[in-house]
Parts: sequence; structure tokens; C-alpha cells
Amino acid sequence: MYPKLLEYENITIYTYAFCIVLGTLLAVLYTKWQTKKTLNLVLPNTFFYLIFITGFLGGKLFLFFEKPIYYLQSPKSIFNIFSGGFVFYGSFTCIIVFIIGYLRKHKIAILPLIDILAITTTIVHAIGRMGCFFAGCCYGKPTNSIFGVHFPNTHSVAVHPTQLYEVGSILIIMSLLFVIRKNKSFDGQVFISYVILYAIARTVLEIFRGDQRGYIIQNYISHSQFIAFIFISITTYLYIKLKSKKITL
Repeated sequence: MYPKLLEYENITIYTYAFCIVLGTLLAVLYTKWQTKKTLNLVLPNTFFYLIFITGFLGGKLFLFFEKPIYYLQSPKSIFNIFSGGFVFYGSFTCIIVFIIGYLRKHKIAILPLIDILAITTTIVHAIGRMGCFFAGCCYGKPTNSIFGVHFPNTHSVAVHPTQLYEVGSILIIMSLLFVIRKNKSFDGQVFISYVILYAIARTVLEIFRGDQRGYIIQNYISHSQFIAFIFISITTYLYIKLKSKKITL
């Protein structure tokens, strides 16, 4: 663990916060470059500010749903800016709803843009997960394998570095998305492929997670696995319909 990147007098820069900011900055730069290059579209900075705010609120909202009693008793915990945790699927779901509403309002084609944003998401997500590793959160179950790592809150017990497993999965997904983008047969294919691929990866990764989180069926199906199943169902339907050109967005 390396939770604190820099300390100077009363100023502390946390590694997790740094990774989130770095990932967001690189993601914004990539999105601006790609939208200008492929769509001849210049997105205002306000668009990205609103996405960041929406993602923050969505991540915290879903975190509350995981442990509502705890956060009702300790409401201050959930409002810590870069601590207390986030739920990725909460941020992702709320951001998608916001983006669709924003693009419809401004009469911008949805599918070509969310294809770009699929790769954008992998950038900020991979770097953000590295921040999780440095912070020591989102860790895995105990293991005797050579991959085991030690975190202070697990004492002498080695655990799966599920944060690094996820970073590796996201990088593989990112590589596949570049291939799909080059050979796509319809707009929206890259985004839908991302959602399905990540949902599958996340479902598997959840098996190795050891931190305390919410379950739909205790010790069997976590909230994230349940949400992943919903996303797979919806996007598989959209994939079939968009490929057959039976619906448009």
C-alpha cells in the first residue's frame, strides 16, 4: 500500500485521489481529441464537469444502497470526497443516463459518441483501479498463491490483488475495443461490446473479492454481479436490434 503520494506540512496528496484526477484528465483529453477527429465535434468543458459530478454522486448513491443502515448511522462517511469508497456501476449508470439526456437535448448523435466514451471509460477506470490498489481498498479473499499481497487491514494474511486483476482485465478489454472500433459494422457496437465484456470480467472478479460489500443473495450474488447481469441482458438485446437495424438512437 502507498495511500499517501505526498505530504508537506499540513498538505496531503492521496494516491487514490491523484489516480482519479490523472485518469479523468487523460480521459477528457482523449475524448476531446477523438470527437474532434472523428465527429468534427467540440464538446464544451461543462459537459465533462457535469459528467464528473454525476459520476461522483452516482458512485456515492450506490454505495449507500450497499450498506444503508451503516450510512444512515454515519452519514458523514459517505460524503468524504476521496475516501469512503465509490461504486463503479453507480457512477457508470448515472453517467450514461446523463449523457443520453444531454446528447438528446443538444441534438448530438448518441451512438457514435458513446462508442468513443467506451474507450474513455477504460482509461479512467484502469488508472482509478490502480489508485484502489495503492489505497488498499477493493482487495480480494485470502490466498496462498504467488499472487497474494499483504495490506495493513488484513494483517499477516495474503489476499488476492483483485485491483490488479481488474486493471489487467480492463487493459485487455481496451485492446479489444480498438480492434472492434476498426471493424465495427454499426454505431454503438464498441460501447455495447465494452459493457458486455466488462460485465463478464466483473462477474468473475467478484468471486475473488474479499472486502465487505452488499449482496443480493448473501455470499453468492453481489450487487455488482446482479447489475452486471442486467447490463448483459439489456446490451445483448440492443446489440441484436442495432445490428439488424430494427432500432435507432
